[in-house]
Amino acid sequence: MIELNELPDDELLRRMIAGDEDAFASLFRRRQGGLYRFALQMTGSTATAEDVTQEAFMTLIRDPQRFDPDRGSVSAFLFGIARNHIMRRMQVERAFVAMPEGHEEEFATSMKKRAGTHPSASENPSEILTRAETVDLVREAVLTLPPVYREVVVLCDLQELSYEDVAASIGCAIGTVRSRLHRGRNLLVSKLRTTDPEHQPAAPELLTVMNQRAMRRAI
Repeated sequence: MIELNELPDDELLRRMIAGDEDAFASLFRRRQGGLYRFALQMTGSTATAEDVTQEAFMTLIRDPQRFDPDRGSVSAFLFGIARNHIMRRMQVERAFVAMPEGHEEEFATSMKKRAGTHPSASENPSEILTRAETVDLVREAVLTLPPVYREVVVLCDLQELSYEDVAASIGCAIGTVRSRLHRGRNLLVSKLRTTDPEHQPAAPELLTVMNQRAMRRAI
């Protein structure tokens, strides 16, 4: 007999709609961590991340028939719900997600202060980026990205969704996802540049480290 945790998301959803509470519990356990991290990486607020995760699954419970397999996966559908909740909060409660006045300057000052702790340019960028202070800087830098770029960087590079699923989640063309991701990555690397350009990691090196499981958990 196949265990619930071995079933694909769409089958769990089908069983959930038919009244199987265990199927919903299995789907929740599988996807709630990713949704929470997405909301946290988008907002910087643990309280908001918890609320958004709960709201996403409550929406799924109330109206599961909204899911259309022709438009994307169950995961993309859930991320889309979460994204809509986040965007509404960003419009109504900007204090939760927007950087306060002067934050860009504070971020730059923080970078300069920490620059003195950075090793020489000859050191491996991966070793630099795995340091605790750099994890904090990456987290801060992601939060300073404009939302339109922040969401694709988080979904593609931190949550590792496919371009197709990201496009379905945010409601745009795949080409738009690629374009925004390219711009978002460049902005992120630029924000992580120290006062000494030699300390700036190249975008591919930065993203390689960001995609490591330990870095994703830390961020």
